[in-house]
Amino acid sequence: MLRLRAWIGQARCVRAYATDARPCTKYLNVTHPDLISAPVTAEVSQQLARFDETTLGTYVRPRIVFTHGSGLDLYAELPTETGTPKQYQRYLDFSAGISVNALGHADPQIAEIAGDQASKLVHASNLFYNQWSGEMASRLVSMTHEHGGLGFAPGARAAPGEELQVFLANSGTEANEAALKFARKWATQKNEAQRRTVLVSFRHGFHGRTMGALSLTPNHKYQAPFQPLLGDVRYGDYNDPAQLAELVREDVAGVIVEPIQGEGGVMPADIDWLVALRQRCTEVGAALIYDEVQCGLFRTGSMWCHSAMPVQAHPDMVTVAKPLANGFPIGAVLMRAPIAAAIVAGDHGTTFGGGPLTCRIAHHVLGRLADPALRAQVQAESAHLRARLTRICTLFPDLVDGATSPRGRGLLLGMSMRTPAHAGRVVALARERGVLLLTAGSDTVRFAPSLIVRSEQVAHAMDVLESVLVVLRNETTA
Repeated sequence: MLRLRAWIGQARCVRAYATDARPCTKYLNVTHPDLISAPVTAEVSQQLARFDETTLGTYVRPRIVFTHGSGLDLYAELPTETGTPKQYQRYLDFSAGISVNALGHADPQIAEIAGDQASKLVHASNLFYNQWSGEMASRLVSMTHEHGGLGFAPGARAAPGEELQVFLANSGTEANEAALKFARKWATQKNEAQRRTVLVSFRHGFHGRTMGALSLTPNHKYQAPFQPLLGDVRYGDYNDPAQLAELVREDVAGVIVEPIQGEGGVMPADIDWLVALRQRCTEVGAALIYDEVQCGLFRTGSMWCHSAMPVQAHPDMVTVAKPLANGFPIGAVLMRAPIAAAIVAGDHGTTFGGGPLTCRIAHHVLGRLADPALRAQVQAESAHLRARLTRICTLFPDLVDGATSPRGRGLLLGMSMRTPAHAGRVVALARERGVLLLTAGSDTVRFAPSLIVRSEQVAHAMDVLESVLVVLRNETTA
């Protein structure tokens, strides 16, 4: 019944715009100016000055200070006269905090759980068991069996000694660092006489900014200031099967790849290529790691992005982070039994990873994300969003590359602009009209709303996007 209602709602939205060949023009004017172009209160001005003086400038931020949120809405303080009540401007967050807030902002159930657990136990160190780290890991494993992944078809159970295991960390970068270390340890343990050290990644991939993960992120902009990086790294071209034999040789310990390159432009991997990559890793004895930090945990419609793929394409390890605790810092590596067997006490560690507060929240979030009604909603709103983006490609062929757009899966979609610089301009124009979008790669506008997004929110974001593209067209033809 819920799936039917979602389909009916989507169909009504489709009918509402499909008969109109003209773009929406309701949002041509700026409604949400950044503070740099608007008067601010002395309090906000002083606050921004303190931030600029004391916070390292590793981000270029618009002059907006968000104070609170609810669902997909974020609120920033508006300039007001001294002594008058504070007022707030509402933004529709169509980025989910960069694919993090799967259940939206300020979820009341999570807030209640966080408060309760904080009053009991926040940290006790990994020298001891705590109540929630093992429970969360157990749920992650059992859900993987239920939905499929890491060599298991949906519903398949592990034989004795073949159970999946989890390492808990603090972020996606740390999860990737751990997976790379585990790959080298596993490869070394198999054959001490022929030590394998080479790690392989693919161009336009993004795996993090710590030195190891950065070494596997072949982007000159990110790498150049920090070279020399980790040695014994080899790069290949995404979706090119002809390179695999030479790329993945007998000296390779591990290969890391995103099933959908998020930061690289929302580029999906060809399933046949992933099958060939899996086969090549098996042939040479290299560990295959899927970085699903951005595309995992139901964002693409299935638990893991690779859950919807044949088991012949499954990895040995999968890394996850962003949505796992809906904004509380956490990361994890889920691995097959042979990898786990190679790791012994003292090989790796973490101070904060696996803490009871974050793990209790993650345990709750996993249960919510697995709700069939939510998964049906993701599928329905993905179809709605894709249909609207397809319409936009038709309306703006001079601005949008319709041959490659929209692309992606579930609620991780991308749209390429014909002029790369226009992607950032679209994001800025949309923000000035109250909708927060993301860029990706060199030319892509990325759409990654919370998984609880509703049809009317998709419709509003796309109406704003159509108006923004009208403004951009006028700018480019003026």
